[in-house]
Amino acid sequence: MSPDLMTPGSVRSAAEVNEQIRALWRRSGGSLSAQERAEYELLVVEWAAAINGQVVEAA
Repeated sequence: MSPDLMTPGSVRSAAEVNEQIRALWRRSGGSLSAQERAEYELLVVEWAAAINGQVVEAA
């Protein structure tokens, strides 16, 4: 994941992370590369933690 997308230890709202997930899918045209898939997986974990009120340190 590129360093400008997540700052280690950052805490973002579920809405912010969800928007980043949506942007990733828009940029990819609906088909994720291996690197984009890894980014997506990290974002989904962060999003799930955010909706549960947990704090996750960015990988």
